[in-house]
Amino acid sequence: MTIQSVLSAQEQAEVARIAQEHNAKVNNGRLPQQQLGKDDFLKLLITQLSYQDPTAPMDDKEFVAQMAQFSTLDQMTSMANDFARLKEMFSEGEAASALGKNVELIDNDTVVQGTVLAVIRGTNPQVLVNGEYYDWEQVTKIIDGIETAEKGEENL
Repeated sequence: MTIQSVLSAQEQAEVARIAQEHNAKVNNGRLPQQQLGKDDFLKLLITQLSYQDPTAPMDDKEFVAQMAQFSTLDQMTSMANDFARLKEMFSEGEAASALGKNVELIDNDTVVQGTVLAVIRGTNPQVLVNGEYYDWEQVTKIIDGIETAEKGEENL
C-alpha cells in the first residue's frame, strides 16, 4: 500500500487557511512577543518545578541562580520604567520652561519661529506657537529675551 505524502498547492493553501483560523481563535488577536518578561520567567520556573523528577530535584544552587536572574530582570524592568518616566518629566519641564520665550522649530522641512503661548503636558509635550500645537521634539532652538534684544540692537 502506497501513501501519497505530497499535498497539492490547493491542499497546502487550505491547510494554511485552517491553521491561520485556528491560531486566530487560540490567540484572541494577540501578537506574539519577541521578549520574555517577568511573568514569562515565572511561568517557566513554575513549569520546571512542576515537572522535575522527585527522585532528582533541582540543585539548590541552580534554583538560587534562577531566582537571582528573576530578581535582576524585575529590577531592570523597574529601572527602565523609571527612566522612561524621568525622561517624560524632563521633557515636560523643558517645555514648560520655554513658556513665553521665542522658539525655532522644524515642521515638515519648514523653519517656524514664534513665542510659546501654552504647553500641554504628558508623555509627548506640545507647545502652542503661532496658533498651532507642535510636538516639543520639533523645537530646535529656544531664543532667550537677551538674544532677541541683541538681534534687535544689531538691526538698528
